[in-house]
Amino acid sequence: MGLTGWRLLSLICATVLGGYALATAAGVFLGGVLPLPRGEAALVGNLLSFVVYVGAAIWAFTVRRPGKVWLGLVVPACVLAGVGLWFAGRWA
Repeated sequence: MGLTGWRLLSLICATVLGGYALATAAGVFLGGVLPLPRGEAALVGNLLSFVVYVGAAIWAFTVRRPGKVWLGLVVPACVLAGVGLWFAGRWA
C-alpha cells in the first residue's frame, strides 16, 4: 500500500506537528533534568531539541504507517513534558 492521498497527508501532519511536540517536550525535559543553572539548562535543552525534531522526522518517514507515527510521537511527547515539568518543580 503506497503513501498517497490522506495517508501521506496524515504522515506529513504527524511529522510536522508530532515532531514539534516531541522536540518541545524534549527541550522541557532536558531543561528540567540537566544539572546546570536554569538558563543554561534551558539553552542546552532547546539546542538539543532540534536534533530530536530531525530524528523524529526521519523516523516518521521510515515507519510509513500514520497511526503508528502519531502514537510514537505524541505519547513520548506527553511523557517527556510531564516528567520534565515535574523535575523542573512546576508540578510539585
